[in-house]
Amino acid sequence: MSIRTSSFLLVLVLGAALVAAAPASAKIWESVPDEQIQALGLNRDSSPKELFDAVEKRWRAQFTKGKLAKWWEPIELDQYLAPTLFYKPPEVDIEATRAQCVECHTGVTHGWVKSWEKSVHANLDAIRQLPADDARAYKKEIIAEVEDNLRAMGKLDAQTPLKEVGCIDCHMGVGKTSGHHVRDLRLPDRAVCGTCHVRQFAEAESERDTLVWPQKQWPNGHPSHTVDYMANVELETWAALPQREVATGCTMCHTNQAKCDNCHTRHEFSTVEARKPQACATCHNGVDHNEYENYMTSKHGTVYQTHGDQWNWHARLQDAMEKGGQTAPTCQSCHFEYNGKYSHNVVRKVRWAFLPFKSIADNLGHQWFQDRQKAWIGTCSQCHSPRFAKTYLEMADKGIVQGVELVEQSRKVVQKLYDDGLMVGQKTNRPAPPAPEKDAAGGFYSLFLSKGNNPTIVDRTFAEMWEQHVAQHMKALLHVNPGGWTYSAGWSDLIRDQTIINEADTVLREKAALTERLRTLEGASSGGAGSSGKGR
Repeated sequence: MSIRTSSFLLVLVLGAALVAAAPASAKIWESVPDEQIQALGLNRDSSPKELFDAVEKRWRAQFTKGKLAKWWEPIELDQYLAPTLFYKPPEVDIEATRAQCVECHTGVTHGWVKSWEKSVHANLDAIRQLPADDARAYKKEIIAEVEDNLRAMGKLDAQTPLKEVGCIDCHMGVGKTSGHHVRDLRLPDRAVCGTCHVRQFAEAESERDTLVWPQKQWPNGHPSHTVDYMANVELETWAALPQREVATGCTMCHTNQAKCDNCHTRHEFSTVEARKPQACATCHNGVDHNEYENYMTSKHGTVYQTHGDQWNWHARLQDAMEKGGQTAPTCQSCHFEYNGKYSHNVVRKVRWAFLPFKSIADNLGHQWFQDRQKAWIGTCSQCHSPRFAKTYLEMADKGIVQGVELVEQSRKVVQKLYDDGLMVGQKTNRPAPPAPEKDAAGGFYSLFLSKGNNPTIVDRTFAEMWEQHVAQHMKALLHVNPGGWTYSAGWSDLIRDQTIINEADTVLREKAALTERLRTLEGASSGGAGSSGKGR
Protein backbone atom coordinates (compact mmCIF):
# COMPACT_ATOMS: atom_id res chain seq x y z
CA MET A 1 0.00 0.00 0.00
CA SER A 2 1.39 3.42 -0.96
CA ILE A 3 2.01 6.21 1.52
CA ARG A 4 -0.58 8.31 -0.32
CA THR A 5 -3.21 5.56 -0.05
CA SER A 6 -2.41 5.01 3.63
CA SER A 7 -2.73 8.73 4.32
CA PHE A 8 -6.04 8.86 2.48
CA LEU A 9 -7.44 5.95 4.50
CA LEU A 10 -6.21 7.53 7.72
CA VAL A 11 -8.05 10.74 6.85
CA LEU A 12 -11.22 8.74 6.17
CA VAL A 13 -10.95 6.89 9.48
CA LEU A 14 -10.26 10.06 11.45
CA GLY A 15 -13.08 11.85 9.67
CA ALA A 16 -15.50 9.06 10.47
CA ALA A 17 -14.40 9.12 14.09
CA LEU A 18 -14.93 12.87 14.30
CA VAL A 19 -18.41 12.54 12.80
CA ALA A 20 -19.27 9.80 15.28
CA ALA A 21 -18.03 11.92 18.18
CA ALA A 22 -19.86 15.05 17.03
CA PRO A 23 -22.99 16.10 18.91
CA ALA A 24 -26.16 14.51 17.58
CA SER A 25 -27.72 17.97 17.24
CA ALA A 26 -25.00 19.64 15.16
CA LYS A 27 -27.72 21.65 13.43
CA ILE A 28 -30.71 23.50 14.78
CA TRP A 29 -33.70 21.23 15.30
CA GLU A 30 -36.57 21.25 12.80
CA SER A 31 -39.00 22.10 15.61
CA VAL A 32 -37.34 25.52 15.91
CA PRO A 33 -39.22 27.59 13.29
CA ASP A 34 -37.60 29.46 10.44
CA GLU A 35 -39.10 32.73 11.64
CA GLN A 36 -37.12 32.51 14.86
CA ILE A 37 -33.86 31.53 13.20
CA GLN A 38 -34.18 34.51 10.87
CA ALA A 39 -35.09 36.90 13.71
CA LEU A 40 -32.02 35.80 15.68
CA GLY A 41 -29.67 36.10 12.71
CA LEU A 42 -28.82 32.39 12.73
CA ASN A 43 -29.03 29.57 10.20
CA ARG A 44 -29.81 25.87 10.33
CA ASP A 45 -26.11 25.05 10.68
CA SER A 46 -25.74 27.08 13.88
CA SER A 47 -24.72 25.13 16.98
CA PRO A 48 -26.82 24.55 20.12
CA LYS A 49 -24.57 27.03 21.92
CA GLU A 50 -25.12 29.71 19.30
CA LEU A 51 -28.86 29.11 19.46
CA PHE A 52 -28.92 29.23 23.25
CA ASP A 53 -26.80 32.38 23.41
CA ALA A 54 -29.02 34.20 20.93
CA VAL A 55 -32.29 33.11 22.56
CA GLU A 56 -31.05 33.94 26.04
CA LYS A 57 -29.73 37.36 25.02
CA ARG A 58 -33.06 38.38 23.53
CA TRP A 59 -35.02 36.86 26.41
CA ARG A 60 -33.05 38.85 28.98
CA ALA A 61 -33.30 42.07 26.99
CA GLN A 62 -37.08 41.77 26.75
CA PHE A 63 -37.73 40.63 30.33
CA THR A 64 -37.88 43.80 32.44
CA LYS A 65 -40.12 45.83 34.75
CA GLY A 66 -41.60 47.27 31.58
CA LYS A 67 -42.55 50.71 30.32
CA LEU A 68 -44.75 51.38 33.38
CA ALA A 69 -41.96 50.60 35.86
CA LYS A 70 -42.10 53.97 37.62
CA TRP A 71 -45.68 53.35 38.76
CA TRP A 72 -45.12 50.12 40.69
CA GLU A 73 -42.64 48.46 43.00
CA PRO A 74 -42.21 44.73 43.65
CA ILE A 75 -43.43 43.22 46.89
CA GLU A 76 -41.54 40.50 48.74
CA LEU A 77 -43.25 37.66 46.86
CA ASP A 78 -42.20 39.01 43.46
CA GLN A 79 -38.69 37.64 43.92
CA TYR A 80 -40.14 34.14 43.63
CA LEU A 81 -42.37 34.99 40.67
CA ALA A 82 -39.71 36.81 38.64
CA PRO A 83 -36.43 35.67 40.19
CA THR A 84 -34.34 36.99 37.30
CA LEU A 85 -35.38 40.52 38.24
CA PHE A 86 -35.87 40.47 41.99
CA TYR A 87 -34.45 37.40 43.77
CA LYS A 88 -32.17 37.96 46.77
CA PRO A 89 -30.60 34.86 48.38
CA PRO A 90 -31.15 34.33 52.11
CA GLU A 91 -28.26 35.51 54.29
CA VAL A 92 -26.97 32.05 55.15
CA ASP A 93 -23.16 31.99 55.24
CA ILE A 94 -22.62 28.40 54.06
CA GLU A 95 -20.30 26.83 51.52
CA ALA A 96 -22.00 23.60 50.47
CA THR A 97 -21.03 20.65 48.30
CA ARG A 98 -23.35 18.82 45.92
CA ALA A 99 -24.06 16.11 48.50
CA GLN A 100 -24.48 18.58 51.37
CA CYS A 101 -27.30 20.37 49.53
CA VAL A 102 -29.33 17.17 49.57
CA GLU A 103 -28.35 16.23 53.11
CA CYS A 104 -29.28 19.60 54.57
CA HIS A 105 -32.56 20.03 52.71
CA THR A 106 -33.64 16.50 53.61
CA GLY A 107 -34.09 17.89 57.09
CA VAL A 108 -35.07 21.48 56.27
CA THR A 109 -37.41 21.08 53.29
CA HIS A 110 -37.85 17.35 52.93
CA GLY A 111 -40.79 17.77 50.52
CA TRP A 112 -38.45 19.29 47.95
CA VAL A 113 -36.04 16.39 48.26
CA LYS A 114 -38.79 13.76 48.04
CA SER A 115 -40.08 15.35 44.85
CA TRP A 116 -36.59 15.52 43.37
CA GLU A 117 -35.87 11.89 44.29
CA LYS A 118 -38.87 10.86 42.14
CA SER A 119 -37.70 12.94 39.19
CA VAL A 120 -35.86 11.92 36.05
CA HIS A 121 -33.18 14.42 37.12
CA ALA A 122 -32.28 12.18 40.05
CA ASN A 123 -32.58 8.90 38.13
CA LEU A 124 -30.78 9.28 34.81
CA ASP A 125 -29.22 5.80 34.94
CA ALA A 126 -32.62 4.22 35.55
CA ILE A 127 -33.85 5.84 32.34
CA ARG A 128 -30.77 4.67 30.44
CA GLN A 129 -31.56 1.08 31.45
CA LEU A 130 -35.18 1.09 30.23
CA PRO A 131 -36.05 -1.49 27.56
CA ALA A 132 -36.83 -0.15 24.10
CA ASP A 133 -40.53 -1.00 24.37
CA ASP A 134 -41.02 1.12 27.52
CA ALA A 135 -43.04 4.29 26.78
CA ARG A 136 -40.38 6.29 28.63
CA ALA A 137 -37.50 4.98 26.51
CA TYR A 138 -37.56 8.12 24.34
CA LYS A 139 -36.09 9.95 27.34
CA LYS A 140 -32.77 8.29 26.55
CA GLU A 141 -32.67 10.50 23.47
CA ILE A 142 -33.50 13.54 25.60
CA ILE A 143 -30.63 12.76 27.98
CA ALA A 144 -28.24 12.36 25.05
CA GLU A 145 -29.49 15.63 23.60
CA VAL A 146 -28.90 17.42 26.90
CA GLU A 147 -25.40 15.96 27.11
CA ASP A 148 -24.65 17.20 23.59
CA ASN A 149 -25.91 20.66 24.52
CA LEU A 150 -23.73 20.80 27.62
CA ARG A 151 -20.68 19.61 25.71
CA ALA A 152 -21.27 22.27 23.06
CA MET A 153 -21.26 24.84 25.86
CA GLY A 154 -18.14 23.42 27.50
CA LYS A 155 -20.03 22.32 30.60
CA LEU A 156 -19.55 18.55 30.19
CA ASP A 157 -16.47 16.60 29.10
CA ALA A 158 -16.72 14.70 25.84
CA GLN A 159 -16.48 11.23 27.39
CA THR A 160 -18.30 11.99 30.66
CA PRO A 161 -21.98 11.04 30.95
CA LEU A 162 -24.31 13.26 32.94
CA LYS A 163 -24.72 11.47 36.28
CA GLU A 164 -27.61 13.47 37.70
CA VAL A 165 -29.20 16.88 37.78
CA GLY A 166 -29.03 17.87 41.43
CA CYS A 167 -29.82 20.93 43.52
CA ILE A 168 -26.47 22.53 42.76
CA ASP A 169 -26.81 22.24 38.98
CA CYS A 170 -29.99 24.31 38.85
CA HIS A 171 -29.44 26.56 41.86
CA MET A 172 -25.73 27.37 41.45
CA GLY A 173 -24.49 26.19 38.07
CA VAL A 174 -24.37 23.08 35.90
CA GLY A 175 -21.51 20.81 36.90
CA LYS A 176 -20.46 22.78 39.97
CA THR A 177 -19.15 20.72 42.88
CA SER A 178 -19.73 23.36 45.57
CA GLY A 179 -21.05 26.87 46.01
CA HIS A 180 -21.77 29.63 48.49
CA HIS A 181 -25.34 30.03 49.72
CA VAL A 182 -25.29 33.81 49.31
CA ARG A 183 -22.86 34.54 46.48
CA ASP A 184 -23.81 31.66 44.19
CA LEU A 185 -27.43 30.79 44.99
CA ARG A 186 -30.06 31.53 42.36
CA LEU A 187 -33.67 30.64 41.71
CA PRO A 188 -33.87 28.95 38.30
CA ASP A 189 -35.48 30.88 35.47
CA ARG A 190 -36.23 30.02 31.85
CA ALA A 191 -32.62 30.43 30.82
CA VAL A 192 -31.38 28.09 33.56
CA CYS A 193 -33.72 25.37 32.28
CA GLY A 194 -32.74 26.30 28.74
CA THR A 195 -29.05 25.67 29.42
CA CYS A 196 -29.76 21.95 29.24
CA HIS A 197 -33.04 22.02 27.34
CA VAL A 198 -31.96 24.30 24.49
CA ARG A 199 -34.50 22.98 22.01
CA GLN A 200 -37.45 23.39 24.34
CA PHE A 201 -36.26 26.86 25.39
CA ALA A 202 -36.01 27.94 21.77
CA GLU A 203 -39.37 26.41 20.85
CA ALA A 204 -41.12 28.25 23.67
CA GLU A 205 -39.39 31.53 22.87
CA SER A 206 -40.33 31.21 19.19
CA GLU A 207 -43.86 32.30 20.07
CA ARG A 208 -42.49 35.85 19.74
CA ASP A 209 -41.68 35.19 16.10
CA THR A 210 -44.56 33.08 14.78
CA LEU A 211 -47.47 35.10 16.17
CA VAL A 212 -47.44 38.19 13.94
CA TRP A 213 -50.97 39.51 13.40
CA PRO A 214 -51.67 40.64 9.83
CA GLN A 215 -53.79 43.67 10.79
CA LYS A 216 -51.91 44.40 14.04
CA GLN A 217 -54.77 43.13 16.19
CA TRP A 218 -52.19 42.41 18.91
CA PRO A 219 -48.52 43.33 19.27
CA ASN A 220 -46.16 40.72 17.83
CA GLY A 221 -45.95 37.65 20.03
CA HIS A 222 -49.07 38.53 22.01
CA PRO A 223 -50.89 36.88 23.61
CA SER A 224 -48.57 34.01 24.49
CA HIS A 225 -46.72 32.37 27.36
CA THR A 226 -43.43 33.79 26.22
CA VAL A 227 -44.46 37.43 26.74
CA ASP A 228 -47.02 36.93 29.50
CA TYR A 229 -45.03 38.71 32.21
CA MET A 230 -44.54 41.82 30.10
CA ALA A 231 -48.21 41.74 29.08
CA ASN A 232 -49.06 41.87 32.77
CA VAL A 233 -46.66 44.55 34.03
CA GLU A 234 -47.34 46.78 31.03
CA LEU A 235 -51.08 46.79 31.66
CA GLU A 236 -52.11 50.20 33.02
CA THR A 237 -54.73 48.80 35.39
CA TRP A 238 -52.25 46.38 36.95
CA ALA A 239 -49.63 49.09 37.44
CA ALA A 240 -52.22 51.54 38.83
CA LEU A 241 -53.72 49.20 41.42
CA PRO A 242 -52.66 50.44 44.88
CA GLN A 243 -53.38 47.05 46.47
CA ARG A 244 -50.23 45.30 45.25
CA GLU A 245 -51.09 42.04 46.98
CA VAL A 246 -54.29 41.89 44.93
CA ALA A 247 -52.33 42.64 41.75
CA THR A 248 -50.09 39.68 42.57
CA GLY A 249 -53.01 37.38 41.76
CA CYS A 250 -52.51 38.40 38.13
CA THR A 251 -48.75 38.06 38.31
CA MET A 252 -48.85 34.51 39.65
CA CYS A 253 -50.24 33.26 36.35
CA HIS A 254 -48.19 35.61 34.18
CA THR A 255 -44.83 34.04 34.94
CA ASN A 256 -44.32 31.57 32.11
CA GLN A 257 -42.02 34.13 30.53
CA ALA A 258 -39.96 33.98 33.71
CA LYS A 259 -39.74 30.27 34.43
CA CYS A 260 -40.88 26.78 33.45
CA ASP A 261 -42.34 25.36 36.66
CA ASN A 262 -45.89 26.60 36.12
CA CYS A 263 -46.37 23.56 33.90
CA HIS A 264 -43.51 21.33 35.13
CA THR A 265 -44.00 21.68 38.88
CA ARG A 266 -40.81 21.67 40.92
CA HIS A 267 -39.01 19.57 42.00
CA GLU A 268 -40.25 16.50 40.19
CA PHE A 269 -40.77 18.30 36.86
CA SER A 270 -43.05 15.50 35.76
CA THR A 271 -43.93 15.23 32.09
CA VAL A 272 -46.87 13.05 33.13
CA GLU A 273 -48.25 15.95 35.14
CA ALA A 274 -47.51 18.46 32.37
CA ARG A 275 -49.46 16.37 29.84
CA LYS A 276 -52.71 16.39 31.82
CA PRO A 277 -55.37 19.11 31.57
CA GLN A 278 -55.09 19.83 35.29
CA ALA A 279 -51.61 21.23 34.65
CA CYS A 280 -53.26 24.07 32.73
CA ALA A 281 -56.14 24.57 35.16
CA THR A 282 -54.41 26.82 37.71
CA CYS A 283 -54.35 29.67 35.20
CA HIS A 284 -56.77 28.71 32.44
CA ASN A 285 -59.92 28.97 34.54
CA GLY A 286 -62.25 31.71 35.69
CA VAL A 287 -64.31 34.55 34.31
CA ASP A 288 -62.24 35.55 31.29
CA HIS A 289 -60.25 32.42 30.47
CA ASN A 290 -62.41 29.47 31.46
CA GLU A 291 -60.84 27.00 29.06
CA TYR A 292 -60.50 24.30 31.71
CA GLU A 293 -64.17 24.38 32.73
CA ASN A 294 -65.25 24.30 29.09
CA TYR A 295 -62.94 21.41 28.25
CA MET A 296 -63.95 19.33 31.25
CA THR A 297 -67.67 19.67 30.49
CA SER A 298 -67.20 18.96 26.78
CA LYS A 299 -67.42 15.47 25.32
CA HIS A 300 -63.62 15.52 25.06
CA GLY A 301 -63.36 16.19 28.78
CA THR A 302 -65.95 13.53 29.54
CA VAL A 303 -63.89 10.88 27.76
CA TYR A 304 -60.76 12.09 29.55
CA GLN A 305 -62.44 11.89 32.96
CA THR A 306 -63.97 8.48 32.38
CA HIS A 307 -61.09 6.79 30.54
CA GLY A 308 -57.99 8.84 31.24
CA ASP A 309 -56.87 6.60 34.07
CA GLN A 310 -56.43 3.82 31.49
CA TRP A 311 -54.08 5.86 29.27
CA ASN A 312 -50.31 5.61 29.46
CA TRP A 313 -49.28 9.16 30.29
CA HIS A 314 -45.59 8.30 29.94
CA ALA A 315 -46.00 8.24 26.16
CA ARG A 316 -44.88 11.32 24.27
CA LEU A 317 -47.59 13.62 22.91
CA GLN A 318 -46.79 12.47 19.39
CA ASP A 319 -47.33 8.86 20.51
CA ALA A 320 -50.27 9.54 22.86
CA MET A 321 -52.86 7.80 20.71
CA GLU A 322 -50.91 4.91 19.20
CA LYS A 323 -48.72 4.03 22.20
CA GLY A 324 -50.53 5.77 25.04
CA GLY A 325 -54.03 4.59 24.19
CA GLN A 326 -55.41 8.13 24.34
CA THR A 327 -58.94 8.27 22.94
CA ALA A 328 -59.72 11.97 23.32
CA PRO A 329 -57.77 15.18 22.90
CA THR A 330 -56.31 17.13 25.81
CA CYS A 331 -55.18 20.75 26.04
CA GLN A 332 -51.66 19.58 25.28
CA SER A 333 -52.38 17.24 22.38
CA CYS A 334 -54.25 20.02 20.56
CA HIS A 335 -52.21 23.11 21.39
CA PHE A 336 -48.69 21.66 21.19
CA GLU A 337 -49.39 20.22 17.73
CA TYR A 338 -48.82 22.05 14.46
CA ASN A 339 -48.97 20.29 11.10
CA GLY A 340 -48.35 16.92 12.72
CA LYS A 341 -45.35 18.03 14.79
CA TYR A 342 -45.22 18.86 18.50
CA SER A 343 -43.29 21.60 20.25
CA HIS A 344 -43.40 24.09 23.13
CA ASN A 345 -44.71 26.80 20.81
CA VAL A 346 -48.42 26.63 21.59
CA VAL A 347 -49.66 29.60 19.52
CA ARG A 348 -48.93 28.58 15.94
CA LYS A 349 -52.63 27.93 15.27
CA VAL A 350 -53.99 30.90 17.25
CA ARG A 351 -56.78 32.74 15.41
CA TRP A 352 -59.10 34.32 18.00
CA ALA A 353 -56.48 34.59 20.76
CA PHE A 354 -57.45 35.74 24.25
CA LEU A 355 -60.37 37.98 23.23
CA PRO A 356 -62.51 38.08 20.07
CA PHE A 357 -61.80 41.55 18.72
CA LYS A 358 -63.88 43.09 15.94
CA SER A 359 -60.65 43.50 13.98
CA ILE A 360 -60.32 39.71 14.04
CA ALA A 361 -63.96 39.07 13.16
CA ASP A 362 -63.69 41.44 10.18
CA ASN A 363 -60.64 39.69 8.73
CA LEU A 364 -61.35 35.96 9.00
CA GLY A 365 -61.18 35.69 5.22
CA HIS A 366 -57.55 36.83 5.20
CA GLN A 367 -55.09 34.11 4.19
CA TRP A 368 -53.35 34.24 7.59
CA PHE A 369 -56.57 33.21 9.34
CA GLN A 370 -57.46 30.71 6.62
CA ASP A 371 -54.08 28.98 6.90
CA ARG A 372 -54.49 28.65 10.64
CA GLN A 373 -57.99 27.26 10.27
CA LYS A 374 -56.56 24.66 7.87
CA ALA A 375 -53.98 23.73 10.52
CA TRP A 376 -56.78 23.28 13.05
CA ILE A 377 -58.69 21.08 10.63
CA GLY A 378 -55.58 18.91 10.45
CA THR A 379 -55.48 18.68 14.23
CA CYS A 380 -59.15 17.78 14.55
CA SER A 381 -58.88 15.28 11.70
CA GLN A 382 -56.87 12.96 13.92
CA CYS A 383 -60.25 11.91 15.32
CA HIS A 384 -62.88 13.53 13.07
CA SER A 385 -63.47 13.71 9.35
CA PRO A 386 -62.03 16.85 7.73
CA ARG A 387 -65.54 17.82 6.62
CA PHE A 388 -66.90 17.65 10.16
CA ALA A 389 -63.91 19.58 11.51
CA LYS A 390 -64.32 22.35 8.93
CA THR A 391 -68.07 22.48 9.50
CA TYR A 392 -67.68 22.83 13.26
CA LEU A 393 -64.91 25.43 13.07
CA GLU A 394 -66.91 27.56 10.63
CA MET A 395 -69.96 27.28 12.88
CA ALA A 396 -67.84 28.36 15.85
CA ASP A 397 -66.51 31.36 13.92
CA LYS A 398 -70.03 32.50 13.07
CA GLY A 399 -71.17 32.07 16.66
CA ILE A 400 -68.24 34.12 17.93
CA VAL A 401 -68.92 36.86 15.38
CA GLN A 402 -72.51 37.03 16.63
CA GLY A 403 -71.21 37.60 20.15
CA VAL A 404 -68.81 40.28 18.92
CA GLU A 405 -71.72 42.06 17.23
CA LEU A 406 -73.57 42.34 20.55
CA VAL A 407 -70.48 43.81 22.19
CA GLU A 408 -70.02 46.37 19.42
CA GLN A 409 -73.68 47.42 19.57
CA SER A 410 -73.36 48.04 23.30
CA ARG A 411 -69.98 49.74 22.89
CA LYS A 412 -71.63 52.47 20.80
CA VAL A 413 -74.34 53.00 23.42
CA VAL A 414 -71.89 53.20 26.31
CA GLN A 415 -69.45 55.45 24.46
CA LYS A 416 -72.27 57.84 23.45
CA LEU A 417 -73.43 58.09 27.06
CA TYR A 418 -69.88 58.93 28.07
CA ASP A 419 -69.36 61.41 25.24
CA ASP A 420 -72.63 63.14 26.13
CA GLY A 421 -71.62 63.34 29.79
CA LEU A 422 -74.66 61.36 30.93
CA MET A 423 -73.03 58.68 33.09
CA VAL A 424 -74.21 58.80 36.69
CA GLY A 425 -72.14 61.43 38.50
CA GLN A 426 -69.99 62.04 35.43
CA LYS A 427 -69.96 65.82 35.89
CA THR A 428 -69.97 65.85 39.68
CA ASN A 429 -68.46 62.67 41.12
CA ARG A 430 -66.24 60.84 38.62
CA PRO A 431 -62.64 61.08 39.80
CA ALA A 432 -59.97 59.91 37.38
CA PRO A 433 -58.47 56.48 38.08
CA PRO A 434 -54.93 56.45 39.48
CA ALA A 435 -52.08 56.83 36.98
CA PRO A 436 -51.02 55.42 34.64
CA GLU A 437 -54.64 54.39 33.99
CA LYS A 438 -56.91 56.90 32.24
CA ASP A 439 -60.63 57.45 32.39
CA ALA A 440 -62.61 55.52 29.79
CA ALA A 441 -66.12 54.29 29.19
CA GLY A 442 -66.27 50.71 30.43
CA GLY A 443 -62.52 50.52 30.83
CA PHE A 444 -60.77 47.39 32.09
CA TYR A 445 -60.03 49.19 35.36
CA SER A 446 -63.77 49.06 36.11
CA LEU A 447 -63.21 45.49 37.32
CA PHE A 448 -60.54 46.45 39.88
CA LEU A 449 -60.78 50.12 40.87
CA SER A 450 -63.63 52.14 42.34
CA LYS A 451 -63.96 55.69 43.65
CA GLY A 452 -67.05 57.88 43.69
CA ASN A 453 -69.09 57.10 40.60
CA ASN A 454 -66.16 55.75 38.65
CA PRO A 455 -67.08 53.18 37.55
CA THR A 456 -70.84 53.36 37.20
CA ILE A 457 -72.95 50.25 36.81
CA VAL A 458 -72.92 50.88 33.06
CA ASP A 459 -69.10 50.92 33.02
CA ARG A 460 -68.92 47.78 35.12
CA THR A 461 -71.51 45.93 33.05
CA PHE A 462 -69.81 46.77 29.78
CA ALA A 463 -66.39 45.82 31.15
CA GLU A 464 -67.78 42.42 32.10
CA MET A 465 -69.39 42.16 28.69
CA TRP A 466 -66.32 42.82 26.51
CA GLU A 467 -63.66 41.32 28.80
CA GLN A 468 -65.42 38.36 30.38
CA HIS A 469 -68.70 37.27 28.85
CA VAL A 470 -67.75 37.41 25.18
CA ALA A 471 -64.52 35.61 26.11
CA GLN A 472 -66.56 32.85 27.78
CA HIS A 473 -68.81 32.73 24.73
CA MET A 474 -65.81 32.28 22.42
CA LYS A 475 -64.01 29.76 24.58
CA ALA A 476 -67.05 27.57 25.03
CA LEU A 477 -67.56 27.49 21.27
CA LEU A 478 -63.93 26.60 20.62
CA HIS A 479 -63.84 23.97 23.38
CA VAL A 480 -67.20 22.41 22.45
CA ASN A 481 -69.20 23.14 25.61
CA PRO A 482 -72.75 23.83 24.32
CA GLY A 483 -74.23 25.33 27.48
CA GLY A 484 -71.13 27.44 27.89
CA TRP A 485 -71.87 29.57 24.86
CA THR A 486 -75.67 29.46 24.72
CA TYR A 487 -77.36 29.41 28.11
CA SER A 488 -75.24 28.78 31.20
CA ALA A 489 -72.84 31.52 30.13
CA GLY A 490 -71.84 33.24 26.92
CA TRP A 491 -74.80 34.43 24.85
CA SER A 492 -77.28 34.55 27.72
CA ASP A 493 -74.92 36.72 29.77
CA LEU A 494 -74.24 38.98 26.79
CA ILE A 495 -77.98 39.51 26.35
CA ARG A 496 -78.29 40.38 30.04
CA ASP A 497 -75.44 42.88 29.72
CA GLN A 498 -77.06 44.49 26.71
CA THR A 499 -80.41 44.63 28.51
CA ILE A 500 -78.89 46.46 31.49
CA ILE A 501 -77.01 48.89 29.25
CA ASN A 502 -80.00 49.66 27.02
CA GLU A 503 -82.26 50.22 30.02
CA ALA A 504 -79.70 52.50 31.64
CA ASP A 505 -79.37 54.42 28.38
CA THR A 506 -83.12 55.01 28.27
CA VAL A 507 -83.34 56.00 31.94
CA LEU A 508 -80.34 58.35 31.79
CA ARG A 509 -81.50 60.04 28.59
CA GLU A 510 -85.08 60.44 29.83
CA LYS A 511 -83.71 61.90 33.06
CA ALA A 512 -81.47 64.26 31.11
CA ALA A 513 -84.42 65.36 28.96
CA LEU A 514 -86.59 65.87 32.04
CA THR A 515 -83.85 67.84 33.76
CA GLU A 516 -83.45 70.05 30.71
CA ARG A 517 -87.21 70.59 30.54
CA LEU A 518 -87.35 71.57 34.21
CA ARG A 519 -84.43 73.92 33.69
CA THR A 520 -86.26 75.54 30.79
CA LEU A 521 -89.48 75.87 32.79
CA GLU A 522 -87.64 77.29 35.79
CA GLY A 523 -85.89 79.76 33.53
CA ALA A 524 -89.16 80.85 32.01
CA SER A 525 -90.78 81.11 35.43
CA SER A 526 -87.94 83.19 36.80
CA GLY A 527 -88.09 85.47 33.79
CA GLY A 528 -91.86 85.93 34.09
CA ALA A 529 -91.68 86.69 37.80
CA GLY A 530 -89.06 89.34 37.18
CA SER A 531 -91.19 91.11 34.57
CA SER A 532 -94.24 90.99 36.77
CA GLY A 533 -92.29 92.54 39.65
CA LYS A 534 -91.16 95.45 37.54
CA GLY A 535 -94.74 96.22 36.61
CA ARG A 536 -95.91 96.71 40.17
